Amino acid sequence: MLAIVKSTALYGLNGQVVQVEVDVSNGLPCFDLVGLPDLACRESRDRVRAAMKNSGFEFPVRRITVNLAPADLRKEGPLYDLPIAVGILAATGQLAQSVVDRYVFLGELSLNGQVRGVTGVLPNVLTVREQGLQAVVVPVDNAAEAALVKDVQVYPVRSLAELTRFLLDQEEISPYKVDPAVLMNQDGENGADMADVRGQAAARRALEVAAAGGHNLLMVGTPGSGKTMLARRLPGILPDLTFEEALEITKIYSLAGFLKPGEPLVTRRPFRSPHHSASAVGLVGGGRHPRPGEISLAHHGILFLDELPEFHRDVLEALRQPLEDGVVTISRVSGAVTYPASLMLVAAANPCPCGYLGDPTRECTCTPYQVQRYLGRISGPLLDRIDIHLEVSRVDYEDLARREPGESSAEIKKRVEKARTLQRQRFSSAEMTCNARMTPAQVRRYCSLSREARSLFSSVFRQLNLSARSHDRLLKVARTIADLDGSEIIESAHLAEAVQYRSLEARYWPG
Repeated sequence: MLAIVKSTALYGLNGQVVQVEVDVSNGLPCFDLVGLPDLACRESRDRVRAAMKNSGFEFPVRRITVNLAPADLRKEGPLYDLPIAVGILAATGQLAQSVVDRYVFLGELSLNGQVRGVTGVLPNVLTVREQGLQAVVVPVDNAAEAALVKDVQVYPVRSLAELTRFLLDQEEISPYKVDPAVLMNQDGENGADMADVRGQAAARRALEVAAAGGHNLLMVGTPGSGKTMLARRLPGILPDLTFEEALEITKIYSLAGFLKPGEPLVTRRPFRSPHHSASAVGLVGGGRHPRPGEISLAHHGILFLDELPEFHRDVLEALRQPLEDGVVTISRVSGAVTYPASLMLVAAANPCPCGYLGDPTRECTCTPYQVQRYLGRISGPLLDRIDIHLEVSRVDYEDLARREPGESSAEIKKRVEKARTLQRQRFSSAEMTCNARMTPAQVRRYCSLSREARSLFSSVFRQLNLSARSHDRLLKVARTIADLDGSEIIESAHLAEAVQYRSLEARYWPG
């Protein structure tokens, strides 16, 4: 009268196998669920009872005890409905334990016995593979997502009755298969094109450099100058995702429940644009039971913070460590969770509260103190982590009236991909794909300066009073510009352009 069914549990993106132990014994009828279940998990008792009865199965009017082991690991969500139901069927002799042992079960049950999709299926199935198990039963809605994991047979089911017939050899269910290459090559939305941008030659060049090296970017300019328009066109010039990168992003989106129906794999780089009222937990992640925040949802993509000074100071300061390390670690009493956060930060800001400081056509109404207080919300340490500072000027009428389109995103993307190819070859022995992620040792190794460039850099370092971090970040940008130029050595022209991208700091954040 005891049955054991395998399922999984996640803590962050890491998981482990859970043993769903079901005991049916004599005594007063009751249904006890133990093993640190959350509220959604505890409600499985009512869903399982109704689903079994409405599917035509005998529900035992006896004492039922379900233990989710290990008992010290918190179990979250409704994915244990299906393994609990299978465990009751096995404990009452309606299914054979030897057959149940072959599979891992995931899924939520509706009251009529249908199997509903759940979140976090991809990281759960990856856990199944890591534990050496080879077969998993999942809801049909999650089958394509689960089938992305190689070396695991995925059996999709629509209902508890269908699953039971399959386990009794009364019906055949073929393992679900997907071709990752087909998913990666599917045409999605084209998105905004750089050809729509009129004028802004300097800004377009800065975005190309940022995309080629994966550099963080800050744009400062008056309202209506095109900062947001430029930012939203940046994903179109970034290199295509590799399958490994797409799988990493999909794991996070699966856990967060953000996968779109019919799109089991995220094939385009994320573009996240949270409102400036976002909390630190919403941006970085966290909560009582830590969940990924916007910086993790922007992994391998772009986090766009519009109106940067309007964000709360503590929210912006929370970005400092993830921008440096490419991961965010959230510590709680129950343990620590680490989420990836390798992203490009793109931020936009007005030069003052009214937005018209330095505008040639409209007078600024802000006092120097107001300007200083407004821009002071962006701290020096955060600025130090942004490689490219760009001033976006008002667009002239002649540029707006011009009918000829600008250079398209596809043309810029070719140059960006060529530069990224050089970087992948350069860092082939390391786990990185762009210059922005170089370590100090790699900066010294790969950022070789010509004699003229060394002389220029010496004077620039003293004149701009650069920190050690700024020193390395300036060299990384110069290395990217040299890659776009196809040069092995950083020449003085490459370094001079990189220095221009740090000039706003002295103007708007002196001292």
